[in-house]
Order: sequence, then C-alpha cells, then structure tokens
Amino acid sequence: MPTGEPLPEVFRARFATLEEQFLTKEPGDLFAQCFGCGPEQPRRYEGPRGAAHGGIVTTYLDEVLAGAAVRATDRLSVTGEITVRFVKPVPLETPILGRGRLTARHDRYVDVEGSLEKLATSEVLARARGRFFFQDAGARQANANSGG
Repeated sequence: MPTGEPLPEVFRARFATLEEQFLTKEPGDLFAQCFGCGPEQPRRYEGPRGAAHGGIVTTYLDEVLAGAAVRATDRLSVTGEITVRFVKPVPLETPILGRGRLTARHDRYVDVEGSLEKLATSEVLARARGRFFFQDAGARQANANSGG
C-alpha cells in the first residue's frame, strides 16, 4: 500500500472520534492526529494537565505500528508485544504525526518501530517498538479446526 493512501477502514474506524486527518510528509508516515481537537470536549483524552493520557498515546502508537506492518506486508497482524518510550508530554489540541516503519520481517511476524511527533516541528514526543504476528485467513481456519 503506497504512502499517502488512507489506511484500511479497520484502522480508520477505530479512531474516527479522534479527528483523524490523513496527512503525510515522507515515506513511512501514516497519518496525523489531534487529541482533543474538534467539537468534542478538549480534555477528553487528558492525563497530565494539558497532555494526552499515556494509555491513549500507547493505543495510538499501537495503531501506527499495526498500520506500518500492514503497509509493508499487505497482511493483517495482531500485536504480540509493544514497548513505548514517552519522551515528552503529548499536548492536547496540537496536530500529531504518527510515523511507522518495518525493521525486520520473519515467517510468522514482523518487527516495527514508530513515533509520534508534533506535525509543525517534527519534535518527537513518544517512540514505540513492536512485534506483530500475521493473522491470515488460512491460519485462523486451521486454528478453528483444531479447537483453538
């Protein structure tokens, strides 16, 4: 899936309430986000004063990494593990860019890394690394047939 195209609906639908904007700057960019922008209550995503809650930041990074995995492989996958480093508070009402890229591909999974940055300045606010396991239709069917 080339950069600049919207992510599959499965990703867009999850974040419809987060005022998602499909903006990209470079290859590997996924989409921009603004926590607390738009008509909903600006403090809806607040954790520390004026900043997004760490749980929503982690969730968003999980989607950025999953998007990077599907773009690089054209295969859906699930999170096996994720590690997040909170570099700076993620401000509310500020456009944020999610970037993700594949770092390694294996038979059953991929390793990806990503970041959240201020859209205007490219200042890194959070980083993540993750391992995503492929979920192919054949694998799901075999698992269902084996009772697992």
